[in-house]
Parts: sequence; structure tokens; C-alpha cells
Amino acid sequence: MLADICIGIVINLINRHGPRLKCAACRIVAHSGCISQLLDRQNFTCKPTFRDVGVRQYREQTSIQHHWVHRRSQKGKCRQCGKSFQSKLSFSSKDIVAISCSWCKTAYHNKDSCFNLQKIGEECDLGVHSSIIVPPSWIVKLPRGGSFKSSLRKSPKKKTNSKKKSKDKPDQRAFVIKPIPTVTVKPVIVFINPKSGGNQGAKLLQKFQWLLNPRQVFDLTQGGPKMGLEMFRKVPNLRVLACGGDGTVGWVLSILDQLEFSPPPAVGVLPLGTGNDLARALGWGGGYTDEPISKILSNIADGEIVMLDRWDLKVEKNPNAEPNEEGKENLPLNVVNNYFSLGVDAHIALEFHEAREAHPEKFNSRLRNKMFYGQAGGKDLLQRKWKDLADFVKLECDGKDLTPKLKEHKVHAIVFLNIASYGGGTRPWNKSGAAYEQSTEDGMMEVIGLTTYQLPLLQAGGHGTTITQCKSACITTSKTIPMQVDGEAARLNPSIITMTHLNKASMLAKRRGRKGNSQQTALEQLKVTVKKICMSDYEQHHYDKDVLTQRATTLGTIDVSPSADLEQVRQMIVKLQEDNSDPAARLSADWCFVDYRQILSCKAKGMDCGLAICSNWCIKTLRTARPSSYSRLSKRYCGKY
Repeated sequence: MLADICIGIVINLINRHGPRLKCAACRIVAHSGCISQLLDRQNFTCKPTFRDVGVRQYREQTSIQHHWVHRRSQKGKCRQCGKSFQSKLSFSSKDIVAISCSWCKTAYHNKDSCFNLQKIGEECDLGVHSSIIVPPSWIVKLPRGGSFKSSLRKSPKKKTNSKKKSKDKPDQRAFVIKPIPTVTVKPVIVFINPKSGGNQGAKLLQKFQWLLNPRQVFDLTQGGPKMGLEMFRKVPNLRVLACGGDGTVGWVLSILDQLEFSPPPAVGVLPLGTGNDLARALGWGGGYTDEPISKILSNIADGEIVMLDRWDLKVEKNPNAEPNEEGKENLPLNVVNNYFSLGVDAHIALEFHEAREAHPEKFNSRLRNKMFYGQAGGKDLLQRKWKDLADFVKLECDGKDLTPKLKEHKVHAIVFLNIASYGGGTRPWNKSGAAYEQSTEDGMMEVIGLTTYQLPLLQAGGHGTTITQCKSACITTSKTIPMQVDGEAARLNPSIITMTHLNKASMLAKRRGRKGNSQQTALEQLKVTVKKICMSDYEQHHYDKDVLTQRATTLGTIDVSPSADLEQVRQMIVKLQEDNSDPAARLSADWCFVDYRQILSCKAKGMDCGLAICSNWCIKTLRTARPSSYSRLSKRYCGKY
């Protein structure tokens, strides 16, 4: 990285005044008053990000040369000699320590033995991110007329009209993308909201411009994502990285719908906003935690493409009911990517939104936001304002009336869940009560009922009430009820809401572990031997695995995926027990998995280990699969064993 001193000092410029400016593309620093002299006297040019050539020439200039820049400080090691660069304080030394390329980031010592003149004309391979960088040879600057046709044929009659149009609405498409398809290249365009995540967005914008071609990084506050997507719509194997909250991702997906991309690019997420439920569901986490941007770009390049169901909401006025309070005739959004809900949870979200609009200075930190949510949730818990929600809602799923089920469970909120994560990382769907596994691409949504008692328990790993899984739903309301779509809340007058499948969006999920190969495929299903052991034997011999193995009774073998959780394994063991006619294989109703670390923790705290773990029997899984893939499984299921 270049020391934070004007480069004019190095070239002995006398005029040093004005604020210091730093180029995001090549990281040259100069005073504003030194820039003109820097360009005139030294003929310094920033790294080229496009080609300003004719129609027939752009395919001829495909090679990229290094863009060498002098650096006073540099991290890493010299490409030639392999030695580290000597660190010098920028304000105490004017020596050039290194010469580095702003494209591939290769650096050499500033001496003849490491860097010679032959390297100046060498071609650049764009470095570790060459597979996702848009080469400058692909980006061609259009002639003044706005298209290539204007340079070939001019029409005096149309010229005046084009001038009038340009005055009314300036042509923003100054560049056109002419890709040269390559199998190994999967370009990524980045959309980032500088205002997201406090000051994180603005800092990340500069980092992306440094690591990539600045012309593939777009500021969403400058016209939104439409211009960038239109410009890159003909690029093959295109991928999109949306940096922001769930609203930013939804914005990008809506523009992709408008432009009718075919095929649509896969969209990855860098979570910067609040909530970030879609990012959590895709494996990108609940927020950006200063992870190196270079690593994030590598994960995007290696990301796995998954499909995301998207749902269409159509709202009609209920002619048989009158609004009891002031509300709106339409929902804030008409497409569901994450979830749609009505009742107490939407009421809390709406109160938060209204309070923040009235007093934005009181909601300048995440802690205060959480405190408000906790206070609002506690108030609703006591008031139970929406305890009669089922009396004002009729629910039909796939043509079946489920209103009696809502009244039976006395739900205070109804949630239509499209992804696993809800409300900032909770998992309200109870897998054990489902007919099908939860998936983002099965064409079904999960319908959940929540009470004010269940809402706070979600933060502790609790679940809601399973209503059903369906492919379509119709909700008829006879009262003005708060609702939210992907976190955007509003009060909706009595309406008839129809929810149907819209389409599937291509998303990028974070690939876990190493890339798949033949060996990994063979280990997808692990054979695990299941044994049971009496709690008294376990407490007496928990330190000796061999003795435990001798005293344990074998129940059988199950095939387990390394990504399975304990709840799925529990169901497998229950089925294994049902298929086993041996009386010795019977388990008590309150059996649980052995966790060696939990036993030790309980003993250290003076707790009753027997009551802390279970009352009668425990299950212990022993290794029968290959060690390479069993390590994760064994840690998840049986602690130290």
C-alpha cells in the first residue's frame, strides 16, 4: 500500500497544497494542487479500465500490460527474491521501496537485481482474481453519438432530435461491453450501498475498486443497479454480488425481472444491513465482520448456484368488510423473497419503523434497536393485542381451509416462510412436524403460527407452531391488520391476498469445505453404528471409551449425511428402533445423545449430570466411517468421542 504522502514530494514538485486525494484504482496519493503538475511533467496515467478504440479494433487489443506504480511501503514479499519488503515510515523516508502492479498486485524490490526494464512490457495475468475481473479490453467507450452506428452513418435530420433528447435526458451509457468468452472467466459485477452498515459500505466500495476493475463496481446511490445490469447483460457466465441488506438483494432481483435476463446471473450476498436473513440462509452469515475482501471474492467465484423460490402477492379489497382504522390498500412489496407475515410480529416491526422515522437520532446503534424490539415485544406479551387474530383471518392453503387450526392454536401471528432464517437468524420451522424437508427451491412455502410467548423463545432456539406446507395460499382479512414483506411493514385494510409462485432466482450459496471431487462424493453418506448405554455405566466409565464400547448395546447402523443435524439423526434412530424387534433395543422416551464436554461442564459447575443429560438412557455414536470425513460428524454428535 502506498504511504499516505503526496507523490508530488517524490518528483520534487514545489506546489503542495489542497486536500490529499487517493485514487481507488491504483492507490496513488496526491494533493489536489499537485495533480495537474503530476500529469503534465511526469506523464503519469492511471491503470486503463477500458479501451477507447474503433469498431473493428477492439478484438485486436486483448492483451493487458502491467500497470507499475512506485510504492514507499509494501506488504508481502518480492516476487523475484522472495524476501520481505523493508518497512519504512512514510514521513521519515522518501525512498521507493517497491514497484508493484495495480492489476495483479505483483511486487518487486526497487533494485536492478529484482526488477528490470524487460518487466515493463510484460503481459499481466490479472492475478488471483483473474477469473472474475472484467478485462479492460472488454469495455469499449462509445463514440459521441451514443452507439457504433453513429460513427458509420450520420443523418442530419435525426441529429437535431438526438440533441433535444440528450438535453432532456443525458445518455448514461457511455460504454458498451464486448466480451470475449472464455471458459475459465466468470465475471462478477458488484453493487454496493455506501450507506449500509454505518461506514462499512463506503470503505468496501474503495476496496472492491482496488481489487477489481473499477468499472465493474457500482454505487447503488448513483442510479441503482439497472444501468450496470443493462451494460453487462450480454456477458456470459456473469455473477452478481449485492452488498447490503435483504432490501438491496430484493432490489437487484426486481431489476433482473424487469430486464428479463436469460439466463439470469447468479446473485451472491455480502450482508451489510440489519437482519440479513437471506444471507444467513445462503451461508454468508449475519453481517460483515472485517473478513478480507479478497477471500470474499474467492468465495463468490467458488460459490454454489442454488435456486430461490419467489412468490407473487396480489391484493384485492375485501368488499364484505370495512377498515376499523386507517390503513393502506396495498403492501409495501408485491414479491416475497424471504417471508410474509401478519399479526404481532409485523406490529412490532411497524412500531419500530414509525418510531425511527419520528426520532432517527434515537436509533443510531444496533443495541438501541434491539432494546426497542425487546420493549415492544414485552408490551405485546402483556397486552396480547392480537390474541384474537384468527377471528379476523381466513386462511386457505392449496384450497384447504386451515382457519380452524389457527383458532385451535390461538396464534397471534402467521408467517409464510420461504427460507430457513427469520427475524435476524431464528429458525421458527419445526422440522419434526413437516411432511417434506425445508428447501428454497421446492416450490413450497412453510406456514407457521406464532404466539407472543413463542416469539421471545425463537431467540433461544425455539420453534413456532407448524401449520402446513403449501404451493399457494389465500388470506382473507376482515380487519385492518399490520403485515410485513421481507421486513417492510404496513397496516393493510381488509383485503383478499393471494400468494402464488412467481419464479426461481439463481443465487450463490457459500460452498462449505473443499471443492467437490470423486472422493468427496463417495463420502456423502456415512455409515454410523449406533449404540446405547445406561446412564449409570456412562457416569462410572465416561473416561474410558473402550469400557463404554464393551458395555454398550448395538442398535444398528444408519446412513448419515455429514451436513445432517442432531434432529435428523434422532428421527433416523427412532425409525431404527421401530424396525428392531429385539426388546433390548428399546429406548425410553427421554433418551438423548451423549456429549462428553457437557458432562465435564456440569461436573465442574457442581450440577447433577444425570438430570442435566437425561433420566434413563443415552445414545452414543461410534466411528465406523473414514477418518477424513468423520471428524466433523463425531464432534457434532458425540462431543469428544
